[in-house]
Amino acid sequence: MQNDLQIYIPRPEDGWFYVKMMSDPATMAYNAPWFPPDGCIPAPEEEWQRLQEFWIGKEPERFYAFLRRNRDGAFVGDVNYHYNPEQDWWDMGIVIYAPERGKGYGKRGLRLLLDRAFRVDGVSRLHNDFETAREAAYHIHRAAGFRETGMIDGILQLELTREEYLRSIQAT
Repeated sequence: MQNDLQIYIPRPEDGWFYVKMMSDPATMAYNAPWFPPDGCIPAPEEEWQRLQEFWIGKEPERFYAFLRRNRDGAFVGDVNYHYNPEQDWWDMGIVIYAPERGKGYGKRGLRLLLDRAFRVDGVSRLHNDFETAREAAYHIHRAAGFRETGMIDGILQLELTREEYLRSIQAT
């Protein structure tokens, strides 16, 4: 089943999926504290154009890709990371399109992102943070080897280094 998913660098004409995800209240609900009332990104078409210019082809400083299911070519989510010079780590994100949740794509997509970051782009340390109520996100990160580094204002901080990741995959 791991082979049923791949990282896909989107082309400009693939933006319809980004717009669909960013406009979907069920997918973007986690984002509501920052974009009330439903978390949806305002003007996603314009945001897609900015994302293309600012993120695509900017590795290892910034990376953005869709998650694509191999058997039918359907997009199921997206992944990203970007360097945070103040913290000397790469902040990362993964979003699974709401109708595709509960099918294991989060766990597999996170593994693909980790492989890309640590093996291809040579990233030294990935960081993610989210509310403790997001249990599914917490479990897939912990299963992938992330460790808790703290809590700030109710936001859980998680981190994984390249060395920790490479050690964990050598052990399996």
